Amino acid sequence: MKRRITKSINVGGVKIGGDAPISVQSMTKTDTRDVKATVSQIKGLEEAGCQIVRCAVPDMEAAEALAEIKKQVKIPIVADIHFHHQLALKSLESGVDCLRLNPGNIRDRTKVEEIVKASKDRAVPIRIGVNFGSLPPVGKIGLTGGISRHTDGVNELPKAGDVEVGQFTIVDHMVETGLWEIGILEDLDFDLIKISLKAFDIDTTVEAYRRMAKLVPYPLHLGITEAGTAKGGSIRTSIGLGILLFEGIGDTIRVSLSDEPNEEIITGLEILKSLGLRKEGATLVACPSCGRADVDIRKLANTVEDLLRKTKTPVKVAVMGCEVNGPGEAKDADVGIAAGVGRAIIFRKGKKSKIVQEEDMLKALMEEISEVEKELIKT
Repeated sequence: MKRRITKSINVGGVKIGGDAPISVQSMTKTDTRDVKATVSQIKGLEEAGCQIVRCAVPDMEAAEALAEIKKQVKIPIVADIHFHHQLALKSLESGVDCLRLNPGNIRDRTKVEEIVKASKDRAVPIRIGVNFGSLPPVGKIGLTGGISRHTDGVNELPKAGDVEVGQFTIVDHMVETGLWEIGILEDLDFDLIKISLKAFDIDTTVEAYRRMAKLVPYPLHLGITEAGTAKGGSIRTSIGLGILLFEGIGDTIRVSLSDEPNEEIITGLEILKSLGLRKEGATLVACPSCGRADVDIRKLANTVEDLLRKTKTPVKVAVMGCEVNGPGEAKDADVGIAAGVGRAIIFRKGKKSKIVQEEDMLKALMEEISEVEKELIKT
């Protein structure tokens, strides 16, 4: 994989684009006006590995609350702004590290310019967040007026998988919407920009990002919008983001799930680790179990995975349940266990370390992992 080279921006100390690693983001699901609850959730996200967090700003009270939230957390805060440009201005006063603007519902150029000037004064980046669910009316990008989404023509446009030659598509509309706002920012000599173009459909999302990646030098924030529950949404997001990341497209990601925000971080990290784009943290290799397994390998694997959540060192651990692939996979890992009838073999960096009884497997495995972690930290 060869990463797309982009302009580098700084979001509250986290570098995005350029040669920076791909960062993982999430969004709080608390009421931003509830400072205590929001701070608690952000701290939990930070512990899970989240590097940037976005907060909804539905009103002035929420925008003002961001100032106190900022004081109590370490990771950068992005203010999620829709409809009212005053909320962006107040969020900037509260000290946020980045703004997310929706060109679909803040369409008055003068208001966008006002936000950009205030952001430029503070060197605060702006994410242009294009979303299929809130696009401007077809043919009226940047125009204001009370046009209902039911009559704006967006849903009549063909999606990426249903296009005939010469048709104006939803991808065209998404890209043009993003370019409209990019043009405003560039006219004001503002280039602290990142862009997202999200849809629920994988083919539409992938094509929109591919298209934009060829047109502008700015970093891209990847996501599949409203992806679904932890199970279905994780799969949908993994496929969509996996395609783009494998093509070298993407500088920061968010997994949008109808679940606890920590699940978004876990899934995001696993996507990056699966593609070899993130080295930090443990990687677990585990057999799915079958009729040959002599121990409850599923229970053991899930327990080990939970225990490894907070591990920062790049240790590879294999939990295997029989003699078919067990010894080979376990020996290929930094630490591995191949379980058999009433006992298990612990491997360490390809060599047999010890044989333990079944009741001692978990303890012995975690002790071996701890020793390897210490060695990795030293090197």
